[in-house]
Amino acid sequence: MNLTELYQKLIAAERSAVPGDRVPYAFEKRIMARLAARTAPDNLLLWGRALWRAAVSCVAVALLLGVCSFFMPGETTTVANGNSSATEEFSQAFENTLLASVDQSVNSFEDAQ
Repeated sequence: MNLTELYQKLIAAERSAVPGDRVPYAFEKRIMARLAARTAPDNLLLWGRALWRAAVSCVAVALLLGVCSFFMPGETTTVANGNSSATEEFSQAFENTLLASVDQSVNSFEDAQ
């Protein structure tokens, strides 16, 4: 059977049926009871749970990195300072790398004045 023909017959049969005007017993009371029992979501509670989970994972990562840095051997890098070369620890080299952009912006600000 053709699907469009079947669809047309089903729609015609449904349109010919008269809808009932009878409402189920205590329909309004059941709906109102469900609405009253429904609580609004507590956004503060949801944020609090998410932030605590994030805090726990951040503490775990910090502890893991702390343990790794404690047990890893102290590596040194050679950095050229003009004509001489100096040896400095990885932590100092890392800090210099992170603060390089800050030093550049301070120097460019001083040069502008």
